Amino acid sequence: MKSIQKIAVYTSGGDAPGMNAAIRAVVRTGLYKGKQMVGIVQGYQGMIDKNFLDMDARSVCNIIQHGGTMLKTARCQEFRTPEGREKAYKNLVEKGIDALVAIGGDGTFTGAELLSKEFGIPVIGIPGTIDNDLHGTDFTIGYDTANNTVIEAIDKIRDTAASHDRIFFVEVMGRDSGSIALWAGIAGGAEAVLLPEKDTAIEDLITKLEQGYDSNKTSSIVIIAEGDKNGGAYNVAKRVKEKLQFYDIKVTILGHLQRGGNPSSFDRVLASRLGYGAVNALLNGETRKMVGLKNNKVQLTDLSEAINHSTFKLEEDLLEMANVLTI
Repeated sequence: MKSIQKIAVYTSGGDAPGMNAAIRAVVRTGLYKGKQMVGIVQGYQGMIDKNFLDMDARSVCNIIQHGGTMLKTARCQEFRTPEGREKAYKNLVEKGIDALVAIGGDGTFTGAELLSKEFGIPVIGIPGTIDNDLHGTDFTIGYDTANNTVIEAIDKIRDTAASHDRIFFVEVMGRDSGSIALWAGIAGGAEAVLLPEKDTAIEDLITKLEQGYDSNKTSSIVIIAEGDKNGGAYNVAKRVKEKLQFYDIKVTILGHLQRGGNPSSFDRVLASRLGYGAVNALLNGETRKMVGLKNNKVQLTDLSEAINHSTFKLEEDLLEMANVLTI
């Protein structure tokens, strides 16, 4: 592998709180190591449009506390084609970029791995997604902040639920992963949690809510991941209402509220560690790897393994505990 002189960093896919902290760490670590640093604005679309930004240490001042991504993000259908990736690579070469740091989730990593395999450019991925659904890291950037946002909402919803003897169905993000729903359900004291990874029959949910009512529970919170197979919060609430007509039932969809906000201290530190680790990995000759945190240590995982959802499982002990604590 030739000596790396110019490293580019970009964000792609859904934004996540802490991405700016990761960008800051990548840029400043690269500069400290004597490398030139470039930001690619709007991810893969920016590669194709030559939307490059030369960066120095001051380029990343005053961003660590902000959510979103200063480099912005965009979907790019053209990059999905071989012709689009070739165009992007030629633009990188023209700019003198000889290594990449990709911040994002499985879609971002899929594109990065393809580009690296087809043209040989070194790439390291940093897991930036609120879904926490990548294999090879205990936590992804943005997950902690998103959970805190959900918990704050649940706490406020519970106040009004208790005041009016209501059941609230709260839908959280998680099309393929129930990680946010599971953790928020435990931390928020939810009476039930519905997840994409676990089939929950409506009849079983109704039975649980009836048992709670019989044991003098006057209000309940049910957390539903958007990818739950029962069809989302509105559909679940409608079916429960048909059986539990004595309850006042309400639905709250938290939606993209979960992606925003200032990143938590944990996400800022995590992003900084992974950004620092990503640059060091590149300079040590690594490529097509994701830098992650396992057992509080920065470790590398092949990108292909990181995005393999068949190897990603929710914690079985948390699933059991969530059920036990709802009695």
